[in-house]
Amino acid sequence: MSTTAASSLPPAYPGRAPWGTATKLRAWQQAALDAYHSRDPRDFLAVATPGAGKTTFALRLATDLLQRGVIRAVTVVAPTEHLKRQWAEAAHRVGIELDPEFKNSQGAHAAGLTGVAVTYAQVAMAPMLHRARTEARPTLVILDEVHHGGDALSWGDAVREAFEPARRRLALTGTPFRSDTAAIPFVTYERDAAGVRRSVADYSYGYGEALRDGVVRPVIFLAYGGSMRWRTSAGDEVAATLGADPLTKDLTSQAWRTALDPYGNWVPQVLTAADRRLSEVRRHVPDAAGLVIATDHSTARAYAARLRAISGEPATVVLSDDPTASKRIAEFAAGTTRWMVAVRMVSEGVDVPRLAVGVYATSTSTPLFFAQAVGRFVRARRRGEMASVFLPTVPILLEHAGAMELERDHALDRPVKEDDFDPEAGLLAEANRQRDAPDGGVDALPFEALEAEATFDRVLFDGGEFGMQAEVGSEEEEDYLGLPGLLEPDQVSVLLQQRQAKQIARGRKAPEPEPAAASPIAADALAGLRKELNALVAAWHHRTGQPHGVIHGELRRTCGGPPSSTASAEHVQKRIDRIRDWHAKGRTLA
Repeated sequence: MSTTAASSLPPAYPGRAPWGTATKLRAWQQAALDAYHSRDPRDFLAVATPGAGKTTFALRLATDLLQRGVIRAVTVVAPTEHLKRQWAEAAHRVGIELDPEFKNSQGAHAAGLTGVAVTYAQVAMAPMLHRARTEARPTLVILDEVHHGGDALSWGDAVREAFEPARRRLALTGTPFRSDTAAIPFVTYERDAAGVRRSVADYSYGYGEALRDGVVRPVIFLAYGGSMRWRTSAGDEVAATLGADPLTKDLTSQAWRTALDPYGNWVPQVLTAADRRLSEVRRHVPDAAGLVIATDHSTARAYAARLRAISGEPATVVLSDDPTASKRIAEFAAGTTRWMVAVRMVSEGVDVPRLAVGVYATSTSTPLFFAQAVGRFVRARRRGEMASVFLPTVPILLEHAGAMELERDHALDRPVKEDDFDPEAGLLAEANRQRDAPDGGVDALPFEALEAEATFDRVLFDGGEFGMQAEVGSEEEEDYLGLPGLLEPDQVSVLLQQRQAKQIARGRKAPEPEPAAASPIAADALAGLRKELNALVAAWHHRTGQPHGVIHGELRRTCGGPPSSTASAEHVQKRIDRIRDWHAKGRTLA
């Protein structure tokens, strides 16, 4: 291997193997390879669920084509810098030397290498350069997570321009394609009965098949709702309950956002539950780890601080602007520490097989991102391992969780219906773009979370729902958090049914009596007390800089009672008296 190649590879690289000595393929990988060789096509699209082993399949195909002399070079195009290096490591192990540090300014890679690993963005910046490289030698181009070719029209055009001369092209994806109007380069489309063009995969291997084969882990989703209260940009205070109140999409989005506020109570309550679940899993799988997927940099750091207080050890934080992100991920993957918090860096393709517990603490709601995120937890290492993903009780997320086994094609020309409109999608896309800067964008959208309290809602598994609402920290919640860390899929279903029957038998879900209707005078008096309390909280916020949610949470902790949105006049008055005392004594919160 050349000096240039060696310098670009981590010191932990295992020794390279000569071509043809790769490990034995899984049944689906061999079937996909047979399907390829039976046709020997120029273009081939393989769709396989995350964790199934697409990289191994692609590199075996590459070695076969190199041995036969069909190609003399390999180019891998990946979504991120981290994945470039991950591909180079995997290729090195089977004797294919790729340069993951190749720069467009170099023009050509070092002599003695088989090829390069680049990003889609890198190709978009210099498509003619990569076209010249592709024309120079018969090349196999591996388009990893090929749906990124449709991320922007310029990216798709650049990929098509750069790799049109390739001798062979292999497109890979492990997530549902989006529905839009930009065709993905080198993917075949056929019209269905409705006239909609849909992508056609040359080989598909779905999550359901992989689960039956023991290639991936079963996933249980633990949904948490709760009481939320927030202030809108117009200054109005709104209260709602995730998982109970029928909410519009706008209200759902705002309640969801309130739940994810790192200074409310919902996040630490759910993180505490997830940490308890991780402790149970680690009884059977000692190196099992957890991952919190955050929306932006500031909340990621705040979540990490919460986790440190809960678990007693620091969490690894991986941010998109951190040049050491790849090294941090690799160290975490090889270690035994409990938690990692990431912003987008671990959304697809990144291989950390010991991840077993996840917290979906982001407002991103697309099927694509959800599948990518859940895909981080499904890679199986031994039979019986299962994954647990905690998420808010939000209809779109519950729908995604219930559709884990569905296979989707990329659809073009689909008419947009009013029901398809997701008011939060554009809002969050803009927020995410602004928040990608380490300290930017948090206040770009006028909104203030006031209170958030979590409630255990239900468990979703294999298309079914189990359990009923229960208080955080209750025996009912503990029954589900305490599921053994090693279970076969059929055992998971049996135990969930047993837990649900036990919960029903306890009779703790008996409906509470409806409160007597308050008189208009009493209602007005309560509203006045809440207004007074909020004014005092706002004054304390301006005095101390502490978030409203933290102040409300401390008042509730010291005075008792439910969130302010449902508290009685007596409880609200106690909080007013307490915060007036703070003002008088100049007290500060710990």
